[in-house]
Amino acid sequence: MAGLDDLVQLFGPPPVRNPSAADWAEVEDYVGSALPGGFKAFLDAYGTGAICGELVVFHPRGSSPLLDRMQKIHESFGRSWRRDSDEYPFRFHPAAGGLISWGYDYSGDEHFFWPCDPDPDRWKIVTNINGTDPEVFDGSFTDFVLAFVKRLRDVDPHHGIDPDALEFLELEDLNELAERGEVGPVEPSFEPF
Repeated sequence: MAGLDDLVQLFGPPPVRNPSAADWAEVEDYVGSALPGGFKAFLDAYGTGAICGELVVFHPRGSSPLLDRMQKIHESFGRSWRRDSDEYPFRFHPAAGGLISWGYDYSGDEHFFWPCDPDPDRWKIVTNINGTDPEVFDGSFTDFVLAFVKRLRDVDPHHGIDPDALEFLELEDLNELAERGEVGPVEPSFEPF
């Protein structure tokens, strides 16, 4: 299992922060459990921000506090998401075993912890993909982030361009788009906000 050191190698040293175990007390009281240790360690080190300009995560004391977002998402999804358990097997916190919100990505996917084990470090991650069927990731938060970044790095050089438009673009235009980071693979990064 990967750890914080793997993410530091990928993103570089985190900014200087002064986290406290007390930062998590209100969130964990709301959830009724400790949260996964790797998740807390990463957020304590890096804070609220975007991974690779795509995956947004929230610290309890960040510019957008984690607890506020959790409550909003749980209420919204709990009210409006599919009620048919044959079609959608998950419920949302505060329902027993309900999914616990922790972030989203700019592709429109919401990411949740699934408290399917008494040990939070063994919880799975569920991604609601643009309102379609959920995807379950069987691994830690750190493993999820590493897989997420790998997926962004392993795309073809023209990823992000409409295939029909490729025939009308000159090589220099494609290179310029890639240099600006508008197409192609994404370099690992973390941008706090």
